[in-house]
Amino acid sequence: MDRVLGMTIFVKVVENSSFSAAARALNMSASTVTLHVQEIEERLGVRLLNRTTRHVSMTEAGHAYYDSCTRILADIDSAEQAAQELQSKPRGTLRLNAAPMIPALIAPVVADFTAQHPEVSLEMTVSARMVELVEEGFDLALRIIPIPDSSLIIRRLAGFRFTVCGAPGYLAQRGTPVELADLAAHNCLIFSDSPFGKEWRFFAEDGTEQGVPLSGNFRANSAEALRLAAVAGQGLMHAPRFLVADDLAGGRLVPVLTGFRTAELTINAIYPHRRHLSAKVRIFIDLLTRHFRETAAAWSD
Repeated sequence: MDRVLGMTIFVKVVENSSFSAAARALNMSASTVTLHVQEIEERLGVRLLNRTTRHVSMTEAGHAYYDSCTRILADIDSAEQAAQELQSKPRGTLRLNAAPMIPALIAPVVADFTAQHPEVSLEMTVSARMVELVEEGFDLALRIIPIPDSSLIIRRLAGFRFTVCGAPGYLAQRGTPVELADLAAHNCLIFSDSPFGKEWRFFAEDGTEQGVPLSGNFRANSAEALRLAAVAGQGLMHAPRFLVADDLAGGRLVPVLTGFRTAELTINAIYPHRRHLSAKVRIFIDLLTRHFRETAAAWSD
């Protein structure tokens, strides 16, 4: 007997709570449906369904078999869909959620993707919070702060460290910190959504991590707002290197405490736990991976 067909018939009987309704849905005779279910039970040596003249219900073994069948049939459908997508062009709408610091980093990827695939519209939503991908209808999220949901697939795109920096005018007025303890005498610009809380994290030579408590007169949940404040001479910033790379190169900001290694975070692509990605998501992630491989070397170490 075709086991996949048998599983399909069994699942249809359970979902319809009826042999005759399953037969109609499958365009089969009721006797054929009944025969398949009986053959499964005889092969397994266990009763899967309790039958009355008006009702069909699962036994405990039937529940376990149904759960396994639905997973197997879903995997088969997913495999067939993936094979078809290999030959299909990406189309439709790609709904992307991004952390606030991400759009500037991926602008070239967005431009390339939309130019190469005109049948796809890209809809980007920027938010500080991690969205519920499935519930809110997003295909993909690009995040920095780690997420606790282990049911999602997390693909690392690039790692980055931080730089403590300040404007030349600020350092001339307040002095340049040399030791971590010197930060207590400085106005520290605080990112309110930081995964490190109200601390900046550093690593000693022996690898131990040290958190430095902060004090300052400006807090914001926008890294860009803090960058502008630092450039204006308001205080010191603990900034992702990619965010201030141009300011450092142009001398608008000066790195300090360069002898101390900072904490590392990663830029991640996050998507629901599916066996196969749609063509539009898979191709966009491939472009992201290539982009960060080519550009992240300057600020990832």
